[in-house]
Amino acid sequence: MARGLGKGLGSFFPEVDVDLNDESVKEIPIQQCRPNPYQPRKTFQADAIEELKESIVQHGILQPIILRTSIKGYEIVVGERRFRAAKEAGLETIPAVIRDLSDEQMMELALLENLQREDLTPIEEAQAYDRLMNELGITQETLAQRLGKSRPHIANLVRLLSLPESVTALINNRELSMGHGRALLGLKDQEKLPLIVNKIRKENLNVRQVEMLISNLNEKVIKNKPKKEKKDIFIQAKESELREHFGTNVSIQKGKRKGKIEIEFFNQEDLDRIMMLLKNNS
Repeated sequence: MARGLGKGLGSFFPEVDVDLNDESVKEIPIQQCRPNPYQPRKTFQADAIEELKESIVQHGILQPIILRTSIKGYEIVVGERRFRAAKEAGLETIPAVIRDLSDEQMMELALLENLQREDLTPIEEAQAYDRLMNELGITQETLAQRLGKSRPHIANLVRLLSLPESVTALINNRELSMGHGRALLGLKDQEKLPLIVNKIRKENLNVRQVEMLISNLNEKVIKNKPKKEKKDIFIQAKESELREHFGTNVSIQKGKRKGKIEIEFFNQEDLDRIMMLLKNNS
């Protein structure tokens, strides 16, 4: 696990970094283990579990899972896929390292371990980022630095959570891609969203086609609005800077004596995220 987590884990809390050379591995009865309540992964693909089970049958479990003691046995901190596969393989015990972890550390370990995997869905990854930022009270910039990710990558993923649940469910099931989701976020007339989603699925539109479709729809919306005076380059640059920071659309209106900044949000969760960014930068 230590290799998979990379610098992300140690950056958050080096005191709980895993070094199996310094800890004893015990055989724990599988029946005494239960899943991590903070597990960010919502779905486990049956074929992947089956493949891992076959590997365990042939070679055994090569890397111990991490547990913590609970009132009724043990809770799985890291290694739920191995636990599930071992259970499918009919094993009665599983090699494990027992750690003394708080609820917060347990949640962070589970989130970080899963973030280093490539098979998390974009929505699961976005939820993990969002939860880490909320629980630790940190900004997207700080999270990006600690995980070795780019800030735009985290911002673009977290923005997906602003989409309706009906759409995020399709992304979670991989019926729509992250690119589709990002394109849908740009739709100005959100009432047309269900129609666009149905069109994507029915006609199997790729991301580029969706972007063009939404661009055409947005142009129609703009044409129906009164024309506004073109903003100067300075204001446009500031809007771009704020959009990048907040991960959403930002508009600056400058008058003769005063002006205003409008920050767009999609729902209560998105508003809370923006408020957190404002507080952390105050």
